[in-house]
Amino acid sequence: MQPTIVLLAEKKFIGQRMKMSLADNKTGQLWREFMPRRREIVNNLNADLFSLQVYAPGHFNNFDPAREFEKWALVEVPNFDTVPAGMEPFTLSHGTYAVFTHKGSSNDTSTFRYIFSTWLPSSTYLLDDRPHFEVLGAKYKNGDPDSEEEIWVPVRLKQ
Repeated sequence: MQPTIVLLAEKKFIGQRMKMSLADNKTGQLWREFMPRRREIVNNLNADLFSLQVYAPGHFNNFDPAREFEKWALVEVPNFDTVPAGMEPFTLSHGTYAVFTHKGSSNDTSTFRYIFSTWLPSSTYLLDDRPHFEVLGAKYKNGDPDSEEEIWVPVRLKQ
């Protein structure tokens, strides 16, 4: 499974966020709160949903599943002219990403294991301290083995 390397331009999003850890995963709660309200975002660019994680620098050094990070449920917008009450804007800076296609249930972590334990260590890239995200597009079916999503991992060339 080889990724596509993409230089991503800046993107703007509107959505909701929640602090969590892998040990205290609140992803379901975040999306249950966001999904009924997503239609309040009137200027979305498309139907895709974005699940975005903001980790502190060095988060993956000496990995600790109890270490907290920020997770966002988002839709892409052209501007922040109309931000619904209780939601927030988020700007994703430009940067290089390795993009993987994950096929299968969102509960299947095999693609993430491959990325971090096989592909990344043997690639010409290092993990970069920028947000990670998944694009939940038209082929995404939550929990379904026939689901498909894109996993975007921030990378930079090894020096």
